[in-house]
Amino acid sequence: MSALVESAVYRSVQGVVEKNQELAQQVLKNEARINQLELEIDDMAIGLLALQAPMASDLRLVTAAIKINNDLERMGDLSVSIAQSALALMKEPVIRPLIDIPYIAGLAQSMVRKALDAFVNRDAEMARSVLASDDAVDNMRTASYHELISFMEANPTQIQQALYLLSVIRNLERIADHSTNIAEDVLFLVKGIDVRHHNEARQASENSADVAQ
Repeated sequence: MSALVESAVYRSVQGVVEKNQELAQQVLKNEARINQLELEIDDMAIGLLALQAPMASDLRLVTAAIKINNDLERMGDLSVSIAQSALALMKEPVIRPLIDIPYIAGLAQSMVRKALDAFVNRDAEMARSVLASDDAVDNMRTASYHELISFMEANPTQIQQALYLLSVIRNLERIADHSTNIAEDVLFLVKGIDVRHHNEARQASENSADVAQ
């Protein structure tokens, strides 16, 4: 499932950047298989919980798999949205080298790959590197939004095209967010710590306060 989703992200982006209709269509064709795998993995995980009653690290593995499964399915959906934008943009002229979409896409794809590798290898440090990349994607998204808004103001006849590109950027940011979710789940799996919403920093601060007292 991870391989299918990673491929869907790559193909959807290349569909936009290279105006490659075949790659975009492949993303749409593979969506059903990703959805089917989500159901199969959920059934398998729920069966393990019901029949095996896993404890400690085994329980963390099953619960992490359920959450990651959902994030992967959502990434597949977002890739479909990007592919649909690629098809809509197929006959449109290219806006000044696609703003920074190729760069944002590269960051998001790297986060996807590292998050999934971190899960497979139970690599906490690689998971942390994914979390560190999220701010860069957010910053690039904001800059691209401003640039596209300025473009629409100056070129009102090309607003529809710019809106499709805004959608692509937003979907790439959301893919990066789901990669971050997976990285957080990996840290919970490997270290047993919850880093969502900066919880790790808060806990460390509370622990320091307890020691001081």
